[in-house]
Amino acid sequence: MSGDDDNRFQPRPGRVRSDALKAGQAKSFLSTVRKITRQQQAASGRSRSAKGGGPGRAAKGKGTIASGRGVQRGRGAAFVRARNLSNGWSHRQPGSRRVIVKSRSVRGAGKSGKAAAHLRYIQRDGTSREGERGQLYSATEDRTDGDAFLDRGQDDRHQFRFIVSPEDAGDLADLTGYTRELMAQVEADLGTKLDWVAVNHHNTGHPHVHIIVNGRDDLGQDLVINGDYLANGIRERASELATLELGPVTEIEQRRKLMAEINQDRLTRIDRAMIEQADGRFLDLRPEPGDLSGQSDRTMRLRRLGKLGDMGLATEHAPNVWELSARLEPTLREMGERGDIIRTMQKALRAEGAERDPMSFQIHGTAPATPIIGRVIDKHLTDELGENLTLVVDGIDGRTHHVSGFDAVRVEDARIGSVVEIGPADSTGRPSDRAIAGMAEDGIYRPSRHLEQARFEGRVPNGDYEGFVDAHVRRLEALRRAGIAERIDADQWRIPSDFEARATAYDAARNARANIRVLSTFDLERQIGSDGATWLDRRLVGAGASDLSASGFGEQVREAMERRREALIDRGDAVRQADGRTAYRRNLIATLQEREVARIGEEMAARKSLPFRAAADGETITGKFTGTVQLSSGKFAIVEKSHEFSLVPWRPVIDRQLGREVSGIVQAGSVSWQLGRQRGLAV
Repeated sequence: MSGDDDNRFQPRPGRVRSDALKAGQAKSFLSTVRKITRQQQAASGRSRSAKGGGPGRAAKGKGTIASGRGVQRGRGAAFVRARNLSNGWSHRQPGSRRVIVKSRSVRGAGKSGKAAAHLRYIQRDGTSREGERGQLYSATEDRTDGDAFLDRGQDDRHQFRFIVSPEDAGDLADLTGYTRELMAQVEADLGTKLDWVAVNHHNTGHPHVHIIVNGRDDLGQDLVINGDYLANGIRERASELATLELGPVTEIEQRRKLMAEINQDRLTRIDRAMIEQADGRFLDLRPEPGDLSGQSDRTMRLRRLGKLGDMGLATEHAPNVWELSARLEPTLREMGERGDIIRTMQKALRAEGAERDPMSFQIHGTAPATPIIGRVIDKHLTDELGENLTLVVDGIDGRTHHVSGFDAVRVEDARIGSVVEIGPADSTGRPSDRAIAGMAEDGIYRPSRHLEQARFEGRVPNGDYEGFVDAHVRRLEALRRAGIAERIDADQWRIPSDFEARATAYDAARNARANIRVLSTFDLERQIGSDGATWLDRRLVGAGASDLSASGFGEQVREAMERRREALIDRGDAVRQADGRTAYRRNLIATLQEREVARIGEEMAARKSLPFRAAADGETITGKFTGTVQLSSGKFAIVEKSHEFSLVPWRPVIDRQLGREVSGIVQAGSVSWQLGRQRGLAV
């Protein structure tokens, strides 16, 4: 390059723009200043003084801003920008009332049924102040219609869920009025009316509010809320209202709250402050001359460190110089969660009038390795913003079990008091997979050959050979999408040598949750006097009392079995022999079931004005599936014809056929249903 080139300057007139932007997207000077301001404030907000300030407080002179998520997009963005530029987040300032706000957005909640499940469980029994069912309310109604709310949001792209938990909620005069004022302020910030409902919960140590917001604004458009407003704006407004009603937190009150956290077995505000101010996990709390204002905070932290030292989570290397364990935060979080679970289990047992040693509590993070049999004593949301449920089961083994992560649909029949069996996830292979592997030759499965073989053997129910083979082809289609099988043409499928193992692993990965089976929806007292085939009867003629503990629910089951045995003897269904043993009627379970079905059928016939007819074994039952009924013998499907109806054993596969014509063969106390094109679902 020549010297002339170095001194040459050629102006290029045009609009001011950033090279990083696309053509035509100019960035104004004010936008640039605001961006740099936010970046500088974020940097200063992340840096904290190593000393000074109370637990959980920012160092003096340091700015605090929101996270920066979605600052330029969504309703509420203007509110967030104003707070960021002025450092005006009042909920982070000393004296503000603390409020915890959790939020979640659920896509397609109305179409998937998740919205209905969530609304149903936040209104469950025991959540109100009087221990009754939670009451749904809105901005204008003290008792609002949940079904109408769900209908309005059925087609919304998403649904917003919030939990608002003021630290001093117990001191608020009216939690419902507080919620309405909060949502009115949120509507003003977002510039739109919101379609929302709420439920107050008093079933924990801290009263809180569940708020559900449908996903459309007042113009019928998708409701898009700024990310930082969700993270900070709602908490800001909630803190302002709580502070306005109760007044700012005084220094004495704040000190009292922090002192109460010193001996807690959970992550506290004191711990967070120490973690933030530690230098490489080392915390120097040696006194500084003239630092009288920080003496109280220093004393409080030293007392907390003494507690952590006893727990093995902190070590004092020199006087007032401590090292925090790398396991400090995860261990304290885990201990806090476990403590919450134990308190929930104790509360559920007390509601049943029972007391158990916490050492007998068993908390299952995953599906239990061995089956659990017991009585459901509590059923609640695992995550109060989600739909999955947790069951607390008083087991026959003398332990109380806490098992999480159930789909609400799978445990719909597992009501409080029901007897259930919870086992590991199903890892057994499907019969259809074994049939496909057995029919494959040189790694190739041919549906046409399978059809010939099925016709030759003649074992297909109702003679629907084509439907039988089609069911196997549909299974292969599902496995093809998973990369396990390969379709060559309409009559050839490539099957790997480890097909069965891979298919089983595929099913296990899709359903890693624990399996649950409802053994009886009747409690022990109702089973003792029932005329049907109860769970107690099945134990009397089967496993007996060998696996029952001598305490807890196991002891109650043992006593109930003795009373049920006496009831069967009194009715002539059992005889006490000379050696003290009991002989039961032949086919006792089937006889009791037929007796109960006949009685319930006649009672229903009187209400329906439609004759009842019992279905015989081996009979093909056809008609419209109109509903179900719970008996002590189990769950039964109601199948109606124009001139009569029958009760037949229910299976989950029939639920999707409600209101439709069904057909099935009654076999040995069960039904092999053929639906659609008469395809056998027993495959």
